[in-house]
Amino acid sequence: MSDIRPFPGLRPRPDVAAQVASPPYDVLNSTEARQMAAENPLSFLHVVKAEIDLPEDADLHGEAVYTKSAENLHKLIDEGVLIQDSKPCFYVYRLKMGEHVQHGLVVGASVDEYEKGLIKKHEFTRRAKEDDRARHVEVLQANAGPVLFTYKASDRVRDLVAGICRAGDATYDFEAADGVVHSLWVVDEAATIAEIQKAFAEVKALYVADGHHRTASAFRVRNIMRDKNPKHTGDEAYNHFLAVVFPDDELQIMGYNRVVRDLNGLDKQAFLDRVSEKFDLREDASAEPVGGGHFAMFLEGSWYGLVAKEGSFPADDPVRSLDAAILQENLLAPVLGVADPRSDERIDFVGGIRGAKELEKRCGEDMQVAFALYPVSVAQLMAIADADAVMPPKSTWFEPKLRSGLVVRKISD
Repeated sequence: MSDIRPFPGLRPRPDVAAQVASPPYDVLNSTEARQMAAENPLSFLHVVKAEIDLPEDADLHGEAVYTKSAENLHKLIDEGVLIQDSKPCFYVYRLKMGEHVQHGLVVGASVDEYEKGLIKKHEFTRRAKEDDRARHVEVLQANAGPVLFTYKASDRVRDLVAGICRAGDATYDFEAADGVVHSLWVVDEAATIAEIQKAFAEVKALYVADGHHRTASAFRVRNIMRDKNPKHTGDEAYNHFLAVVFPDDELQIMGYNRVVRDLNGLDKQAFLDRVSEKFDLREDASAEPVGGGHFAMFLEGSWYGLVAKEGSFPADDPVRSLDAAILQENLLAPVLGVADPRSDERIDFVGGIRGAKELEKRCGEDMQVAFALYPVSVAQLMAIADADAVMPPKSTWFEPKLRSGLVVRKISD
């Protein structure tokens, strides 16, 4: 079963929802966030990336940032920008990007289920990032940014969500600057809430799609607060955390592309010769890979098509047969010397939403070669999580992105 809980969300007034809602903290760097929020004092970037309100040389993980985040959150509350619902609610969150539409439920997800493995993961987390997110939640006493979860689609849940959307207009319905339309319905009727919980009791597991560090930090904060509470019962708000759960057949994954700073001392021809050992190479190719095992490579103004040669990877291994693993094991590590993509500063990652032009741009600036990857499927992600295995770093890029600030979940009174 999946234990999801309603909660009294802290939400913006409808007239300012579009101004408050911001991209997630981890898709913008500090400079980009500072520029985006410069003319918008209501932007939730002031909460999720509060370094933008401090000197540019401020320590991104210093206490001053967390303190400023809490100060900015309370300012939005005190000024009546954010108002808390009077009773526990679920929320339907619909995103539209072009022809793509997905419907999720904003819920409190169970820390206990994460601890028991009923909320499944597919990535390793890094201690430093866990520290950062845990401290952010602990100081704010709130989940400011939601985790993106998925589950194996349920007709019962789908019917309930569709009924909610048909029953009345959305509380929020606005188009963000990137063209994505965000709509939110408040679900506060006790009978409907009970029906949703009953339907999710039949969902065997939830899967972390995007937000492993936020999920892990919720576990750590729960432990901190439990240990400080001699009257802990398990029903306190800190035992659950903010998540938006979408059915697996509505999520959209794009490729997560790579750019590398240099050719590891090789000239162009020597590099291409090395690449040809494990890949069939074609010149004047498309910038879009056509399927799994196919890659597009941009080098010195031209696109090349790469196809992994048969026998160059273990096709029956669910992890090592992923395109990110094939590229890493057969090219990035042995040819370009990128042994650890998590720590090597010569490599960077570019979400597929930015398109081929961004890869070309980066190669004209600080990078020399780029690789476009075919997207991982949700089925692959789930299979790996079910096997308690781990995907290579930066394997999935989900679009459209959830906005932060539309619903905030407090973890204490």
